[in-house]
Amino acid sequence: MTQADAVISGTGLFTPEESVSNEELVTAFNSWVDLFNSENAEQIARGDIEPKTHSSAEFIEKASGIRSRFVLNKAGILDPTRMTPAIPERPDADLSVMAEIGVKAAEQALEMAGISGSDLDAVIVAASNMQRAYPAMAVEVQDALGAKGFAFDMNVACSSATFGIQQARDAIRSGSARRVLMVNPEICTGHLNFRDRDSHFIFGDVATAVVIEAEDTARYGARYQIIDTRLQTLFSNNIRNNFGFLNRADESGIGSIDKLFVQEGRKVFKEVCPAVAEQICQQLDDLDIAPEQLSRLWLHQANRNMNDLIARRVLGRDPTATESPTILDTYANTSSAGSIIAFHLNRQDLNTGDIGVLCSFGAGYSIGSVVLRAA
Repeated sequence: MTQADAVISGTGLFTPEESVSNEELVTAFNSWVDLFNSENAEQIARGDIEPKTHSSAEFIEKASGIRSRFVLNKAGILDPTRMTPAIPERPDADLSVMAEIGVKAAEQALEMAGISGSDLDAVIVAASNMQRAYPAMAVEVQDALGAKGFAFDMNVACSSATFGIQQARDAIRSGSARRVLMVNPEICTGHLNFRDRDSHFIFGDVATAVVIEAEDTARYGARYQIIDTRLQTLFSNNIRNNFGFLNRADESGIGSIDKLFVQEGRKVFKEVCPAVAEQICQQLDDLDIAPEQLSRLWLHQANRNMNDLIARRVLGRDPTATESPTILDTYANTSSAGSIIAFHLNRQDLNTGDIGVLCSFGAGYSIGSVVLRAA
C-alpha cells in the first residue's frame, strides 16, 4: 500500500443558525404555485402555458432523503413573492459573507490541528459558486487569518473539496507548502431556483474547512493519512449553471432560469453512480485494498438513493448506516462541503489503521476520491 506523505490534521464546520423544513418549504412553494396559476389563469385556460403543480414533503423525502436544510436567510426563501435568500451586499472594506463563513469553519479546523493562521503556507477556497470574480476569496480568507504564502480559488462544482485536497497534497509533495488550509464556503441557496418543483428542495448553506499538512509537521492527535487521491472529469450538460460575466454581453438571456442551477436528475443518477463506484473500486484494487477492509465511505451528500447504490457496488452488499453515514437529511445537498461534513461528524469511532474513502462527485461530470487511514 502507498505510504502517506500528507495528513488531514483538522476539520471545521460552520452551520447557519436558521433551518427550513420540507413542510415549510412546500408551504411557500405551493403558495407561489397558487399565485402563478391565478395570475395566468387565462393563458392556462387557452393552453398557452402549463399550470404549475403542488409539491409535498413526502415527495421530497422519497426523491432525495432530505428532510430539512440550513440556510443563511430563511425569510427571503419562504416569501412566495421573492423565493430567494436576502443577503445584502457589503462594503468592499468589510469581510465578504463567503469569506466570513469560510473563516468560521477554518478557525475550528486550525484549532483541531493545533496551529494558527500564521502557520499556514497556502489557502485554497474550493467551492461550486464564487461570490465574485476577483480578488479571490482565498486571498481574503488568508488575510483574515493572518496566513502567509499564497492563496487561490478553484471550482469543480460538487467535487471541489476532493480536488482541493489533491491540490494541497501535491503542493506538500512538491515542497511549495508544508501546511495548507482548504475551505469550502457553499451558499448554495443563492443559485437555487426555488420555483422549480424538481429541484427547489435540493440545497442548503454551510462552510467546511480542512487542514492538510506534511505528516512530519502534524502536531496533534487524530490525524488521517492521505494514502491516495484520484480525480476524473467527463464533460456533461446534465448539471449546469450558465451564470457568468459574459451574460451582460447578451441582454436577451438576463434573468433566464438557466442562470440558476438546472439538472437532468435521472440522467445524472444513471450516468454518475456507475462511474463513481468504478473509480473507487479501481482505486482500491490498485492499492491492494479489499472492499471488506473499508471501515467508512464518506460520500458526497446529494441524494440518499445515489449513495446507497454506490456503496452497494463498492462493498458488494447493502451498507450499514455507520459504514456510509448520511447527513443530507438535515443539511441537504451542500455541494463540495457534503462529504467533508460526513467526514467531520462521522470519524471519531475509527481506530488506528482503519481505512475510509472520502468521495465527491457532481457537475462536470467530476469525481474525486481520497483514501484515508486513521493514524
